Amino acid sequence: MPENIQFLGKSKFLNGKNRKDIRQLLNETANNEGYDIENITYIFMSDDELLEINQQHLQHDDYTDIITFDLSDIEASVDGEIYVSIDRIKENAIKYNCSNEQEIIRVLSHGLLHLLGYKDKSEVDIQKMREKEAECLTRYTLISQ
Repeated sequence: MPENIQFLGKSKFLNGKNRKDIRQLLNETANNEGYDIENITYIFMSDDELLEINQQHLQHDDYTDIITFDLSDIEASVDGEIYVSIDRIKENAIKYNCSNEQEIIRVLSHGLLHLLGYKDKSEVDIQKMREKEAECLTRYTLISQ
């Protein structure tokens, strides 16, 4: 049976256990919010590749760690493509004084949270997003032990 969560592109740094634990985290997170994951594809790439997508599809001319496209047309079902910058993950891990693994989990969870309806434009929305990211990091720590 094919996995409902795929990791493509420059994702070789994720070993089998990482992938299994991340899939469990993301499925549990979606289920706790009343959603089922139909399909999520995470595509890992460089800053420049993600910048090009940002410019072409969102008309933004800045670097970002993640771009999420919601492809779902069924209520309470998650289907999406999430593009992730490996360069931003490494830089943010240094900037926020955390491990690359913690930053990867935060970013992957952030993308899922967008697909679950969470926003990050207002201060209130950003605070709620950060709380949910922290919950995901805690849950991942328990799963990966």
